Amino acid sequence: MRFHRICAIVAIMLWGAPLQAEEIKIPHDGVTLNAELTRAARRTLADGVVLIVHGTLSHNRMETIRNLSTVLVERGLTTLAINLSLGVNDRHGPYDCKIAHRHRYMDAVREIGAWLDWLQARGARNVTLMGHSRGGAQAARMAADAGAAGKSHPLVRRVALLAPGTWSAGAAARTFERRHGRPLAPDMEKARALIAAGNGAHLMPRPGLLSCTIAGVTADSFVSYYAPDPRFDTPSILKDIAVPTLVIAGGEDNVVKGLAEKVRPQADGKRLRFALIDDANHFFLDLFAEDVADLVEELLGASS
Repeated sequence: MRFHRICAIVAIMLWGAPLQAEEIKIPHDGVTLNAELTRAARRTLADGVVLIVHGTLSHNRMETIRNLSTVLVERGLTTLAINLSLGVNDRHGPYDCKIAHRHRYMDAVREIGAWLDWLQARGARNVTLMGHSRGGAQAARMAADAGAAGKSHPLVRRVALLAPGTWSAGAAARTFERRHGRPLAPDMEKARALIAAGNGAHLMPRPGLLSCTIAGVTADSFVSYYAPDPRFDTPSILKDIAVPTLVIAGGEDNVVKGLAEKVRPQADGKRLRFALIDDANHFFLDLFAEDVADLVEELLGASS
């Protein structure tokens, strides 16, 4: 472990990004998606890929994702770090809050599927689906919905969720009011009325979305993120994931709270594993990326 840590530190200091990275672009649903494919030395896609999904309104070059990719590649694991489009063509960098929101929560699930299809068409045989924060919740949602329907994607052999999102209706309403300065219910009522009238694409100029407070949002987009849906809560859908799953929580995480209390009782050490990294916050920066990589390697070894 000490050797891995030293190598990861050197790689991050010298390059600031994984080596041998290649940007990949694919068309999907009227936009261009992009991702960073980083091949481990002497490895092909057929040897396995870790597909990584970033968190809320973020991107595949945020420090958490970049560091994880670096340490995983150093250990011989090829990574595909995707950028969710969030309705923006060929999107790079953090979401620009001045852009009106037209994306929907489940768009991410479909985009993950598009990247899995791309990998499958290029000879990949097994994928570890990994996501951070809301990206972890969306990765879990894809795996759980497919598992519940009895048709899991043939490439997804295991799932690794890093501080995946939890949810409750009360917490969602309180967070909205704290960020936007008004209660959620009136905006939700207006959005639902627009959808019922066939105007889901209508732009509501005031609401904002998630951490963005200045841009308009379509009624469809607003409802997709804020309508009560228990399946937003990652711990409640873990039972539906048909492949070995690892959930990792940070002991100092002040963003996703209560994850350990919800997941630990379900963990059996086989189909579902749980790990708590005591001093890590929500972003698992610096050497905590190595702790995450240790756990992912254990998952791969146990489920190979």
